Amino acid sequence: MHDHRSPPTTASTAAPVAATTAGGTAPPRPPQRNPLFEIVVTIIVPAIILMQLSSAERLGTTGALVLALSFPVGWGLWEGLTRRKLSWLALLGVVSTLLTGGIGLLKLDPQWLAVKEAAVPGLIGLAVLGSNWTRWPLIRILVFNPSLFDVERIQRALAERGNTVPFELRLRTGTLLLAGTFGFSSVMNYVLARWIVTSPGGTEAFNQELGRLTLLSYPFIAVPSMIMMMGLMFWLARSLKTLTGLDLGDMLRAH
Repeated sequence: MHDHRSPPTTASTAAPVAATTAGGTAPPRPPQRNPLFEIVVTIIVPAIILMQLSSAERLGTTGALVLALSFPVGWGLWEGLTRRKLSWLALLGVVSTLLTGGIGLLKLDPQWLAVKEAAVPGLIGLAVLGSNWTRWPLIRILVFNPSLFDVERIQRALAERGNTVPFELRLRTGTLLLAGTFGFSSVMNYVLARWIVTSPGGTEAFNQELGRLTLLSYPFIAVPSMIMMMGLMFWLARSLKTLTGLDLGDMLRAH
């Protein structure tokens, strides 16, 4: 149920703030993200439901599974509506959660859950890797993008110093490193799912094991992946500082 995120991929309850200018009122900013609240909604609450409410005396296996999966699905859709767009990563997370529900409701062999858990980050990693041989490596979308970096300013500074080509070569190396983080997530997702979820879908044991998988995937997969992604961003920022002469504060997008 839980896949590679650049963490979990995350959103908040903060109210939009409107800025008044001489010409009128600026459009409200989208709500700031609250990673802790998202972890509660998409990981902790579903895990508790699966582990505590799956018995026949409570919600039953089907009822508990549907209720638990409705939280991450509902969160993804709600975030898409409040931000007026649904990113492809968020959409992928919704689809992945629905596939998990299908495996449980169809009472499939648990090996299919492990395959699904590994396939999602694995396919993203292959796409990132393949993009390294195109004119537009995906690191530009996932890491070096206008929402994080002042791309136009950086490109001007690179051109002034004649370092555009060396930076493109750094991006190619960064793309390989980024693909490696998704590869790590894919392998760990498979290993963890095979280790924890051993009962067939549609059983109380399957739901409880799925709940444990959801909880353990965060410290075993999401946190290490986040650390690797932060390391990649730090390496890229240091490379940019060397090639552009700009300070980090000048390169990052002001929010």
